[in-house]
Amino acid sequence: MLTIATANVNGIRAAYRRGMDAWIASRTPDVLLLQEVRAPDSVVNDLLDGWHVAHQACDIKGRAGVAVASRLPVSAVRVGLGAGEPEPPVDTGRWVEADLDLPDGGRVTVVSAYIHSGTVSQPETMVAKYAYLEKVTARLRALAATGERVVLAGDLNIAHRNADIKNWKGNLKSAGFLPEERAYVDTWLDEIGLVDLGRLHGGEGPGPFTWWSWRGRAFDNDSGWRIDYQLATPSLAERAVKVEVDRAPSHEERWSDHAPLVVTYDV
Repeated sequence: MLTIATANVNGIRAAYRRGMDAWIASRTPDVLLLQEVRAPDSVVNDLLDGWHVAHQACDIKGRAGVAVASRLPVSAVRVGLGAGEPEPPVDTGRWVEADLDLPDGGRVTVVSAYIHSGTVSQPETMVAKYAYLEKVTARLRALAATGERVVLAGDLNIAHRNADIKNWKGNLKSAGFLPEERAYVDTWLDEIGLVDLGRLHGGEGPGPFTWWSWRGRAFDNDSGWRIDYQLATPSLAERAVKVEVDRAPSHEERWSDHAPLVVTYDV
C-alpha cells in the first residue's frame, strides 16, 4: 500500500508549531505533497529530516512554495513550468514533480501544485492565474500521454462543482468558483482523462470540504470549499482504495486552514 497525503500547510513553521508533526507521526504517510510552504530550503529540509525532499520556494518572500517529501527513493525531480526558461516570480513555488521508485520496480509520478488564488477586484491576478492554468493544462496533457501512473495533487484554488462549496450561490462571481476557472478542471477530467479521487470516493456531496476560513465559525458550521485534490491518471486511479479528508476534531486543533487529503493506493 502507498499512502499519499496532500496538504496546504499555510506556512510550514506555523503548522509544525500547531501540531503538524504529531499528525505526520500518527498518520505515517509514505509521501507528503505540501503547498504554501513559505520557507527556505534550509527550514524545509530541517523540519523534514529523514525524508527525500524536493522543494521550490517562491521568488516572492513569504509566498507560495511547494514540496514533495517521500519515504520512497526519488529518481527524478522537475521544478516549475517554465520549460527551461525563468518563470515570472508569481509563478514560482507552485509546481514540483517527482518520480518515485516503488519496491516492485515500478514508478509513480507525483506533482505538488499550488494554483494562484486570484482576486476578481484585481484583474491582473486573474490574468496571471489563467496564464498559469494554460501552462498546467499543457503539462497535464504531456504527463497523461506517457501512459504512466501520475497524480496531480494540491491546492488548486478552484471549487469544481456546486457540491464543492457550501455557499455556492453566494460565490458565483468569486475567484475560485468562476465558470472560466471551473472549465479548466472540466478539461483535465473530461478531455485529458484524469480522475478526481476526492469526488469519486466522496459521493455526490456537498463536500467533503478541505478548506475553511480561520474567521468566524466557518469550520464549526462546515462552511467550506473543496479546493484540495488528488487527480490521477486512470492506471493509478483504479488502484485507489481509500480517500480520506483528515478534518481536525475542532477549530482549536487545526494546524492549517486546510485539511489534508489522504489517498491509499494498492500498488
